[in-house]
Amino acid sequence: QVQLVESGGGLVQPGGSLRLSCAASGSSFTMNRMAWYRQAPGKLREWVASINRIGSTSYADSVVGRFTISRDNARSTVYLQITSLKIEDTAVYYCHALACDCWGQGTQVTVSS
Repeated sequence: QVQLVESGGGLVQPGGSLRLSCAASGSSFTMNRMAWYRQAPGKLREWVASINRIGSTSYADSVVGRFTISRDNARSTVYLQITSLKIEDTAVYYCHALACDCWGQGTQVTVSS
């Protein structure tokens, strides 16, 4: 049984930073390619960033230069460092594992002054 558990969300002021974590368990294949998505109220879920097993990364245009995805294979954990937060970054952030098409429960990020 594969599990993805996100953490690290919260309420932050515009310009602030957060680091989200996604801990994976259940299968060594789960971590092959990992991604972060987000879903804002009333909008579709959108892809944010991806990372493969060797650390190659890709990002949505809207987050380039502000978000950084990374991984620690020994800890089976993927991170999303978010900086220069904007109000429009407010969303539930989800972790996704391509190998099993698995999703975590999400972590809420709210950017507000």
